[in-house]
Amino acid sequence: MVYHSRSRTYSSAGHALKRPVFEDDWHLRLRRMSHDEKSRPAPCRIKVEDIIRLVLEQGDTDGGFQISITDAGPKIFSRYSYQQWIQDFRHTKIALARDHNRKRIVLDEARLTENLVDRLSRMIKNSWHSLTRRIDGDGLEIICADPKNRTGRIQPRIYVPHHQPAMVEYYRKIASEKSLNSKPGILALAMNEVDDGRGGGTFKGIPFVVIGARFNEVPVQLGFLLHISRTGQVQMAKGLVEHFIFEVKHYNKILNDSRSYYLARSQPPFLTDMALQIYNQLDRSGLEANRQWLKRAIQAAIKEYHTIWVAEPPMDPKTGLSRYRPEDGDDTFHAHPRPYAAKHGLSINEFSERYNNETIREPELDEYFLHDRAVRESGHDTTYRLEKRCANLGTIDLQSLLCSNSRGIRRRAWARGGLRPARFPPSVESYANPHRSRSSTRPQSSAEWFARAEFRREAIDKYYWDESKGLYFDYDTVQEKQSLYESATSFWPLWAGCASEEQGRKLVSESLKKFEVLGGLVSGTEESRGKISLDRPNRQWDYPYAWPPHQIVIWVGLERYGYLEDAQCLAYRFLYMMMTAFVDFNGVVPEKFDAVRLSHLFDAEYGNQGIDFKMVPREGFGWMNAAYQVGLSFLTNHMRRAVAACTSPEVFFRRTIMGEHTAAPPSSVANDLLGLGMESHTHPNPIRPGIRHATVTAFILSAIGT
Repeated sequence: MVYHSRSRTYSSAGHALKRPVFEDDWHLRLRRMSHDEKSRPAPCRIKVEDIIRLVLEQGDTDGGFQISITDAGPKIFSRYSYQQWIQDFRHTKIALARDHNRKRIVLDEARLTENLVDRLSRMIKNSWHSLTRRIDGDGLEIICADPKNRTGRIQPRIYVPHHQPAMVEYYRKIASEKSLNSKPGILALAMNEVDDGRGGGTFKGIPFVVIGARFNEVPVQLGFLLHISRTGQVQMAKGLVEHFIFEVKHYNKILNDSRSYYLARSQPPFLTDMALQIYNQLDRSGLEANRQWLKRAIQAAIKEYHTIWVAEPPMDPKTGLSRYRPEDGDDTFHAHPRPYAAKHGLSINEFSERYNNETIREPELDEYFLHDRAVRESGHDTTYRLEKRCANLGTIDLQSLLCSNSRGIRRRAWARGGLRPARFPPSVESYANPHRSRSSTRPQSSAEWFARAEFRREAIDKYYWDESKGLYFDYDTVQEKQSLYESATSFWPLWAGCASEEQGRKLVSESLKKFEVLGGLVSGTEESRGKISLDRPNRQWDYPYAWPPHQIVIWVGLERYGYLEDAQCLAYRFLYMMMTAFVDFNGVVPEKFDAVRLSHLFDAEYGNQGIDFKMVPREGFGWMNAAYQVGLSFLTNHMRRAVAACTSPEVFFRRTIMGEHTAAPPSSVANDLLGLGMESHTHPNPIRPGIRHATVTAFILSAIGT
């Protein structure tokens, strides 16, 4: 047999070559050229159950049904296949094959060697459907599941606004086919009327994305993150806005959650910016329909602005600042009322019922729940920054959102017929006057909304900015002074565009370093949090934890003020932390991180969501997914390659966390990138510092079809 070279160089093409005498004479074989066509590896057919059993036996040494860096087994699984060759299984795709009742799958080696950044990005893009819900007959079984229900009554009930008789009839028909009894329950959301296929009509719920894990309801912050996550989910984000419009119309606010026990609680006001951003991404072929959709969204935002954020009690007329002050509602947290129940000689349930019915009055408990509800309405539940004082604070993040809202409404100011706008400018005297004209008699102009935005910006400068510290602080409207807790929300004015150029410069040059750690930005400084003890446990929105909403808002704010390199640096840090967890812990994408230790394994209040799975996660946690996609848009190609290789930020940027330049790492630790990164932040219990198994079997059981 004659052998021919595969090289495309003219000098050797077509020349017969002598076959090597022995197969081991590798030095006699011609080298492949870089431009040679590459043969595709032969696919491998495997039996799903056999591989799962073998992989778990070999790699899952702690019996947790996850193979991670903490397991003692080898990080590479080998199997002899068809008496021909040995294939190394590093990232096999098996777990979801079992979910789909697949007995055998064909394993493509190209997926095994896929770039890690691309792998996680693809997994996130393909997992949105797993986080999608609908409130209609087909979706009730999933959406009614409520892990936060503490009453012991698990029969579902759905509440429908009384102005929706057709929707009521629809759910009555569903109730005749399904069991929907007792409370608490899910709240009806927006639906479309569709053809039922039999010449009649029916309803179909508009899909929406949930955050994931135990959170199974319509979110607000996730919706905001989704529309800027650049994942092509524009219609899904538009559907969320439809639900928010529905909630404002029928429940008078965008709810903290679409459950009946959240009817008294709102959420941070992201609607205006979200609607404008989505509008800019809609298909221009339907321009008039798009304008009508945006008009409805802005009108809903105007209604919420006047009836919630600049109405008493959230509005403090003396300063003109808005606060998180939700309406009274039934409070079901049993830990704090326990001593009060003992005081009255009642069980917790008996005391809660009488307290909520106001047959028992406890002013101290009233004060506690006022602030507790406000903390949860703020989205920062919980933190020592807000504990026992949140309802009195005009927080800097809320003022930034409302300033941005006013500017957004100014661009699209439509009159809202029948609405009674709040007095402007606010004052104690104007709010004491019960007579206000309806908006149908006095259209709200762009000039008025511009004045509202300017008033809010000037109030932020007056009450929040500390020139000597180069930082914004929350303002206590009762004590009439700043609350000197250093929080990452101090950078939200950059996102809203209500900081001056000089304030932005001081924030970045003087204050950013207080929050920057190996894994990105922490929620607050260690000094502000204070000492932690058994009597004073850590709170999940304090140091050392890092959350996606803070990261995204601050990245975008820094870019807006021209500090793109700082935004890229912070995005790299956060994505590096995500990638190391993804690689080392079986593809995990959690709710939050300890950004100092680069760990998702910690015990803080409610634990960490999105980490309790068997073999492989079926989807990531919603806002962490969004943060990853947004973060990738900030990285250069060089950064993407480095983060895919899990290159520590301290190696990549050649500097310490405080910005001091260091020498290049010695060659002896060139392959020990995680160890180097971990050692730069010493901790009494580091997660296996010193050794990185490249592409460890975090993906041995990763999903087929992702």
